[in-house]
Amino acid sequence: MGADEVYGVARQRFDVADAAPLLLDPQGVVTGWTSGARRLLAYPASEAVGRKLADLLAAEDAERVPDLVERCRRDGGWTGLLTARRRDGHPVKVAARITSAEEAHGGSRWLMLLSELADAPGWDMSRTVLEQMAAGAPVGIAIVDTDLRFVWSNAALEQFGGGPAARRLGLRFADVQPGMDGQAVEAQMRHVLETGETVVGYEHVGHVRSAPLRETAHMLSFTRLEDDRGHPIGVYYTVVDMTDRHRARQRLALLDRAGECIGRSLDLTRTAQELADVAVPGLADFVTVDLLESVLRGAEPAPGPLADSKEPVELRRAGYRSVQDLAEAVIEIGEVVAFRAGTPPFRCLATGRSWHADRLDPLTRDWTTEDTPSGRRATFLELGLHSVMTVPIRSRGITLGITTFYRRHDREFFDEEDLRLAEDLVARAAVCVDNARRYTRERDAALVLQRSLLPHRLPEQDAVEVAACYRPADELTGLGGDWYDLIPLSGARVALVVGEVPGHGIDAAAAMGQLRTAVRTLAALDLPPEEVLAHLDDLVARSAREEGADTGTAGSAGTPGVGSGCLYVVYDPVDGGCSMAAAGHPAPAVVMPDRSVVFVDLPQGPPLGVGGPPFEAAELPLEEGSTLALHTDGLLARGETWAVDAGRERLRRALERSGPLESYCRAVVDALVPARPYDDVALLMARTKRLGSGQVAAWELPSDPAVVAEARRTATRQLARWGLDELAFTTELVVSELVTNAMRYATGSIRLRLIRERALVCEVFDDGATAPHLRHPRTTDEGGRGLLLVSQLTQRWGTRFVPEGKVIWAEQALTELPE
Repeated sequence: MGADEVYGVARQRFDVADAAPLLLDPQGVVTGWTSGARRLLAYPASEAVGRKLADLLAAEDAERVPDLVERCRRDGGWTGLLTARRRDGHPVKVAARITSAEEAHGGSRWLMLLSELADAPGWDMSRTVLEQMAAGAPVGIAIVDTDLRFVWSNAALEQFGGGPAARRLGLRFADVQPGMDGQAVEAQMRHVLETGETVVGYEHVGHVRSAPLRETAHMLSFTRLEDDRGHPIGVYYTVVDMTDRHRARQRLALLDRAGECIGRSLDLTRTAQELADVAVPGLADFVTVDLLESVLRGAEPAPGPLADSKEPVELRRAGYRSVQDLAEAVIEIGEVVAFRAGTPPFRCLATGRSWHADRLDPLTRDWTTEDTPSGRRATFLELGLHSVMTVPIRSRGITLGITTFYRRHDREFFDEEDLRLAEDLVARAAVCVDNARRYTRERDAALVLQRSLLPHRLPEQDAVEVAACYRPADELTGLGGDWYDLIPLSGARVALVVGEVPGHGIDAAAAMGQLRTAVRTLAALDLPPEEVLAHLDDLVARSAREEGADTGTAGSAGTPGVGSGCLYVVYDPVDGGCSMAAAGHPAPAVVMPDRSVVFVDLPQGPPLGVGGPPFEAAELPLEEGSTLALHTDGLLARGETWAVDAGRERLRRALERSGPLESYCRAVVDALVPARPYDDVALLMARTKRLGSGQVAAWELPSDPAVVAEARRTATRQLARWGLDELAFTTELVVSELVTNAMRYATGSIRLRLIRERALVCEVFDDGATAPHLRHPRTTDEGGRGLLLVSQLTQRWGTRFVPEGKVIWAEQALTELPE
């Protein structure tokens, strides 16, 4: 067979392109040679014809020739890679195809095609093979012309909808996939046509015709097709369905968002609303979160699922979110929602297991028993809902409530993957809900403690008009170590106290309660301010030593109360006198009646329990209408470091305002304290009053027993002027006993004073230093019953020491205050 005949056979059998054909006999001997074979291997026909094929191959492939001949006889041909040997001995990698040539000449011969692989990535594929690859590929493949109209597509593209390939011809992308963003896809095609750049991995999300309710994701790659002269003739693109990967990314993103957004506070309702906000619209179109009433109160529900019964179960709506207004179905936050027995939410609560329905009965009404604002319960068809999931909110084996997810008709039904995602989402939220529930319980308990430690309301008295404001730095618990108090004293006087304990929270609050109780106990002794603080300092130091005896850290600054500050002020409305002492605490400010502000020059004593020099008191007269502003450090604080002078100047400007005392006090705190204080803040403001001259009567008495009767008559006449004749008998007895007792032990003059305030106070001053003691005489004793009678007939009595001696006093309650 000649060379042209061999080439003709090759053209009939194959798309030979640059292949070099030659003929072999059944034994593998070359019988036909072509110019292409000569160009490839450099053998002339005279040297090649008659040689065995093995002589033209490298040694390792020459050994394979008998096996190749046998396979050709058995299979009718062979295709593979060989290493040929050129005439000069240089090896050449070739792709070889062997097939029977019987039909060409009537004899038994083999046609062999050799293609050099020097610059080729692999086999040179025939058109038939390439068509098989493109048409049978599982990846969607299409070609559009320069007008972006389909000219060819494979069968795999039909899985995305749009009909078979023949129906696509001449159409554009938006014509066959109206649910996708055709403009964005065609913009990529135009870019490839104009620039020649290949676009790989372009992700596109939308709704294909084959799944109109389901959001799908695809990865497209675009390549420009060119003719032999390099002119663009169209775009070749591939499509791969990435929906599963896209949904997996969405699920992970949703869970990540849940971790960031749910549980940012310890408020139960806010946490429930955060769960609903995260789930819409990523997972559902309408979400409701309902919690048990006991959970919202912070109580511990019973372990395990709720007990089943025939009665509806009531929960309270804690959160909801919808992509559209569903006013007919919405139960507002905080309202009760009751689910009928046997309904899916009821069973979910009873079993503690999730439930979902991919298709709801459209005519079924919602599962609650309560009427909606429209007056009736709407059907799921009217609400546009067609798929639902109900997931219990469970933590530590306890059911706290349920979360219900709905989808509308324009989205696909919920499936098992959606249910697993909902369960993961609710499980994360359940931990936050349970933490918020436990926090609510602990916070409520702590606030009860705080309310029990601070005064519920300040006592009524006529010495000062008072207002107080307290703001803790610990916004979560509302607890702090600052406190204030007003303590009525004898003689119509009052004690004003402000203090602070280092630290915040429940430990500081407990230590504050101990100090406040101690101060009230010491105040009952009617001691001067500096002595009250001295006794308080001893108490704290002793407690610190006792704590240190167990821990080996006596005097530790971490002991509750150590390092605390306290300001103790006593005001007398009779003469306007004011005395005060401080232990590691800022001095008070005084707002004069003319609105000028001064700060008391008060000697500073050491904080309680740390040791140091003795406490000193300061005394000053106060005009009626002056306002004392007792405050803790937090009122002036601006971060970790702050200047005293700058803080006082800010306080001065705030105090220069005016107004009713209650609002005045709040305005000062609001002006100086940020929304989140750096330190606990307590401000006690007291506007001074004076008792009128008609409310106080005093007499100097000589130290003569004969004046006792006159003192009784004088007191009786004064009661008559005050309209208190009903107290005359008891007052005569009190005056007689107290004056007699003073004369028995005093050496100088005696003073009797009556004060009509909210009680009738009888006071006897003398220069004695011995305090009287209440005795319990026997039946046969002739004396010793005076003070016992006084204690029985009066509301309270006592003794206080003054620089000139002592005062014995007794109070009688007034049923109503005379005009």
